[in-house]
Amino acid sequence: MKRACTLVGTFLYALAVEGQETCERTKVAVLGAGVAGITAAEALSANHINDFVIIEYQDRIGGRMHNVKFGKGPDGSPYTVEAGANWVQGTVKDDGPENPIYTLAKKYNIKTLETDQDNLTMFDANGPADFEYAIREFSDALDKVTVDAGSLLLNNLQDRTFRAAFRTQGWDPAKNDSHRQTAEWWLFDGEFIYSPEESSEVYTSVAENATFKYFSEENLFVYDQRGFATIIREEAATFLAQDDARLRLSTQVTRVEYGKDAVTVHTNNGTCIHADYAIMTFSLGVLQKKVVEFAPRLPDWKVSAISSFELGTYTKIFMQGYYPEFQPLDLPGVLEGSGLLVATVVNDQSYRVEAQSNEETQKEVMAVLRSMYGNDIPDPSHLWYKRWTQTPWAFGSYSNWPPATSLQAHQNLRANVGNLFFAGEATSQEFFGYLQGAYFEGKHTGEFIASCLQGSGNCTLSDDQQNYPVLTGVTPYNLYNWDNGWTADTLA
Repeated sequence: MKRACTLVGTFLYALAVEGQETCERTKVAVLGAGVAGITAAEALSANHINDFVIIEYQDRIGGRMHNVKFGKGPDGSPYTVEAGANWVQGTVKDDGPENPIYTLAKKYNIKTLETDQDNLTMFDANGPADFEYAIREFSDALDKVTVDAGSLLLNNLQDRTFRAAFRTQGWDPAKNDSHRQTAEWWLFDGEFIYSPEESSEVYTSVAENATFKYFSEENLFVYDQRGFATIIREEAATFLAQDDARLRLSTQVTRVEYGKDAVTVHTNNGTCIHADYAIMTFSLGVLQKKVVEFAPRLPDWKVSAISSFELGTYTKIFMQGYYPEFQPLDLPGVLEGSGLLVATVVNDQSYRVEAQSNEETQKEVMAVLRSMYGNDIPDPSHLWYKRWTQTPWAFGSYSNWPPATSLQAHQNLRANVGNLFFAGEATSQEFFGYLQGAYFEGKHTGEFIASCLQGSGNCTLSDDQQNYPVLTGVTPYNLYNWDNGWTADTLA
């Protein structure tokens, strides 16, 4: 019996080895060809690690930098609009550091327009209105909260919601105060996707300051007809040849087997890749939807981290029509005469419009526009929007740091498991939600793995990034007592 068991075990091992040998071999498998994935591969190449494979679900490079064709120009050809990332946020000031996204935008002559948030035409239910006072009040409160957040961070004080912080600064608009509610949505929800109730005071402030104070307050709107993703496509072309066999487009990762020595990646076309290391740059939404099987199961601390952070949705509803008839929208040199108009909704409203038809959404949009400009304005000739939460390679737009989480919890989101590493905008602790976050995380991870393969730097093949299997609370259990109002044994 013992001999039979030995023979069976040997046979199964032989099958495993045989199966492993049928997999393509490479040093590094880069999963995803968005900003983080391409930047990671570029970092590998710059450090003389050229034995890598990039696997991408889509038929293109760019990830959530996603330009599409829309409408019709004077010559009958469509315009290029950005369904995803649309701004270079933060550039450079004086001799300070330069945002790498801005560097790439300059390098590839991307056409941009500086966003002027002070140039507004305001309406309320009664028609044209002026509520600049509400915008000033909100901006003042926001500035005070970000200063307070720095104090909380430096002194290790408890984090809280942005709403709680706003209240301490005197900003707490009534639900029927449409002017102040609009100001808040315009400058908070419309920027961070989530409401103040759903956002961390400390870490939302960190991301805001890291981009607009560390780099600059400039916001550059991209309208380049080559598409914003040009910067990533062109950068990829500096180290990937045309039709490079290392770039596998239209390939879906279905299963990842990881360990301390190697990672094996299985795809929907039946192929597999056996790599020394893998870098997973999938969106947080993809990880949360569990569309990729992991073997062994991810450790509890990793699963908890993936579950604890949020991926919101930012939906741009594109319309083309005769809008110059009721409001001059053209800017000199910027798609003049296009008649393009964009309406924006986020999160709950995004989910609602995604669940309905374009025709239903158009009726709602036109009802608002006609309440502003009169019933005679025509329907648009074209209307389209991306349904981000239904997109299987994204399941959302960009990440948010909720309250009741910590730096340690976020580090668990970043940390590797065995030789499987993670990178993307969601893993950036200072620039989450921004393109530069994806860039920095991809670059860091690519360089780290290059040092592992070369046996240089502070990395060896057995090294792990920091992780925290146990996240402790802020209140020790002995304080749950009568003096603090804890009168019942709720754990019994």
